[in-house]
Amino acid sequence: MLENDVADNKAIGSHGSIFLRKKSEGLKKLCVLTHCNTGSLATTGYGTALGVIRALHAGGYLDKAFCTETRPFNQGSRLTAYELVHDKIPATLVADSAIAALVKSGTVNAVVVGADRITANGDTANKIGTYSLALCAKHHGQIVIEERSPKELLNSEGGLGKQVAASGISVWNPAFDVTPASLITAIITEKGVITKTADDAFDIKSFVQSTS
Repeated sequence: MLENDVADNKAIGSHGSIFLRKKSEGLKKLCVLTHCNTGSLATTGYGTALGVIRALHAGGYLDKAFCTETRPFNQGSRLTAYELVHDKIPATLVADSAIAALVKSGTVNAVVVGADRITANGDTANKIGTYSLALCAKHHGQIVIEERSPKELLNSEGGLGKQVAASGISVWNPAFDVTPASLITAIITEKGVITKTADDAFDIKSFVQSTS
């Protein structure tokens, strides 16, 4: 299982790197934004979305990686930032609330995130904040969303420290959000990259059948 997972991760990284370079309109190096943690700490040793960034860096095609802090549990600032520094990949940590300004500045060439679940039409469920990252989705709700402990918002250190919020306040702390397929350019898998058909839709069923 270990060997298979690492091989799948590296295949995702390779497919994603090639795809982004083709879509980069002649840019020699890319600045890529990612969310949450999809690296070796989330997989068996290489990563999925972070594997794409690793592959770009290894090939000399990465200018810089941007990682979000990923509140309220801070997987980005605690885990992704650690992996990027450990691998000596040029990277910048960005506050979740600063993402819109960063993207507006034109600094980011691509956004690569993980997907905990993908529906047949291409909608994806991923860590909370991905929906915001996809810039005002048109619809959601096809997938049941897990809610995490209220303490992650009420207490410091992602719920591990002292309470910092007002006692008695209610909490809504979803773990995921849904990004509609209409905002997604491509879905990168270990079998290849799924792109949209002529009618701007993902034909995931046909892709799965052709690669199985």
